[in-house]
Amino acid sequence: MAIIEQLTQDFLRTKKLPHIWCPGCGNGIVTAALVRAIERAEYDQRDVVIVSGIGCSSRAAGYLNFNTLHTTHGRALAFATGLKMARPELKLFVIMGDGDCSAIGGNHFIHAARRNIDLTAIVVNNHIYGMTGGQHSPLTPEGKKATTAPGGTVEREFDLINLARGAGASFGAKGTAAQPRQLEQLITRGSQHKGFSLIEALSPCPIAYGRRNKLGGPVDMLRDMKEKSISVERASKLGEEELAGKTITGVIFDLEAPEYSEEYYRSISKEK
Repeated sequence: MAIIEQLTQDFLRTKKLPHIWCPGCGNGIVTAALVRAIERAEYDQRDVVIVSGIGCSSRAAGYLNFNTLHTTHGRALAFATGLKMARPELKLFVIMGDGDCSAIGGNHFIHAARRNIDLTAIVVNNHIYGMTGGQHSPLTPEGKKATTAPGGTVEREFDLINLARGAGASFGAKGTAAQPRQLEQLITRGSQHKGFSLIEALSPCPIAYGRRNKLGGPVDMLRDMKEKSISVERASKLGEEELAGKTITGVIFDLEAPEYSEEYYRSISKEK
C-alpha cells in the first residue's frame, strides 16, 4: 500500500481527483498500468511527456503529473510527432481512444506508424465513442449496437495491430484491463523499443457500450474479457477455428526499422 500511495503522490495530480470516469470504466486501470510502467522503466519524470487527444481516455493527461499536452480530437499523434522532432530526447506516451485514433485520427495514425516515430501509442479500446454519445467506431465489433447503429454495426472492425504493422510500425502489443500487470509489462517493453510502439488496451465501457449490448456490469465485462484472452504463444499452436472469438494478448510483433527523427537529423548533418 505504501508503494501505491507513493506513486499516487509522485505521479498523479491529486488536486484534480476524484476523476470523472464512470463507475466500472477501465480507463483508471490502464492509467495505473502506465504509471507503474514509467516507474518500472525508471524514466526521469521531467523527461516524460503525456500527449492525449479528446475522449474519455484522453482525460488521463489531466490527472498525470508529468509534462502533459491535451490536444484536439484525432490529432494527438500529429502534436506528438512535432514534439519528438523538436525535442528527440523526451520520452513520449500518447493516450488515445479507439475513435480518436482510428477514425478521426486515422490518417495521423498510419503516417506516424509509417515514419516509425519513436513514441509509445496507447490506444484504449472500449469499442465505442463513450464521451460524445455512444456512436460506433472503426473498432466496434461487427453486429454490436451503438447510437449510430441501433440494429448492430454492419462494418468489419479494423485489426489495429496489423494495420499499424502494415503501415510501418515496429512494435505492436495487445493487453486488457482484466490483466493489468501484463498490460504494465507491455507498456514498459513498448516504451523501451526504438520506434513507433502501439499498445492496444482493451477496456470495458459498461455505460455506453455494455448496457446497450446487454453485456452485464463491469465485473461481468472484465471476466468475459479475461476468459476470451489467450497468449500469443498459446495462440500460435491453435487453428483459425479454435481462435474464433478469442483475443490474442502479448507482443504481436517486435521489429527493427529506421526511426524517423534520427534519420531526419542524420540527413541534415550530411547536407552540412
